[in-house]
Amino acid sequence: MSLPARFKVVRTDRELEMHRVDARLRELGADLVVLPDGTAEEVLAREVADADLLLMCYARITARVIEGAARLKAIVKYGVGIDAIDITAARARGIPVVNVPAYAEETVAEGAFMLLMALFKRFKPIHQAMQREGWIWPEQRWQAQDLSGKTLGLVGLGRIGASMARMALAFRMRVIAFDPRADRAHAPAGVEFAPALGALLASCDAVSIHCVLNDLTRRLIGAAELARMKPGAVLVNVSRGEIVDEVALVQALQSGRLAGAGLDVYGQEPLRRQGHPLSALFELDNVILWPHLTFYTREAMQRLEDETLERCLEALAGEPVTVKSTDPRLRAQRLGVKFEP
Repeated sequence: MSLPARFKVVRTDRELEMHRVDARLRELGADLVVLPDGTAEEVLAREVADADLLLMCYARITARVIEGAARLKAIVKYGVGIDAIDITAARARGIPVVNVPAYAEETVAEGAFMLLMALFKRFKPIHQAMQREGWIWPEQRWQAQDLSGKTLGLVGLGRIGASMARMALAFRMRVIAFDPRADRAHAPAGVEFAPALGALLASCDAVSIHCVLNDLTRRLIGAAELARMKPGAVLVNVSRGEIVDEVALVQALQSGRLAGAGLDVYGQEPLRRQGHPLSALFELDNVILWPHLTFYTREAMQRLEDETLERCLEALAGEPVTVKSTDPRLRAQRLGVKFEP
């Protein structure tokens, strides 16, 4: 594999540390520019204008950034979701876009199941009481629930959703999925399918969101959908905050219409205790707020860095970049890519 003697790489979102990736690229001759979260579009566009490679995770990669990138060989998303990238603009320029879709499918499912279990077992209020008082007695206000026998609804049955299904089935939960694109023949044995989203919401004790964010799924779970959920049900979201109408979610939780929520993703990140649309959720003991870290384990980060480097080396060597995702937005690319089944 032949690489240029010197080349420029821009990596956004330096708060997500990628030490091995950074070190290896510099070792290979990269002029590496690492930008922080919240970098202005103007600054990002200026840095990318003469870059050979762009690595991003959360930063918005707009048409303006892409159109001014005269030398860009690829955009590598070190993560899964590609909703922050203007794919249309990249395709118009013939710039390949690739992600790392499978590095954390079990990891994020474990995180979602952790949030689900914590809600059912009333982890937050019990932990807070123990920290405050040192001991509590088995009064009714601390009473938890079994997962066994409950019904879990999955909105999306891709890699992560299927992993979540297997975990829930192992706990003897009933699992119902809604995913018009799912390959039912390869769904985990025991998963049932709802004919419509509303039917799933009305029949489940817990709903966990695992679909991608796109034009069809943005605010898929709105006020009407939240109102259709069973009284006393809980919601888990480890996918994208924008899939849920977050204003309606706050209202449903404050009113008691929903019994709880476990969230790892938010429409505006980072979350803040004040001045954020979801700040009120910090005060609710039936809400668990996780800082978009369900993916963040030692093993998952090893896989993420390994595969990110593989995609970088392909692009820098002028080879077709491997697309492993089944997302139709990436599968529609025709220039500078090759596809794995």
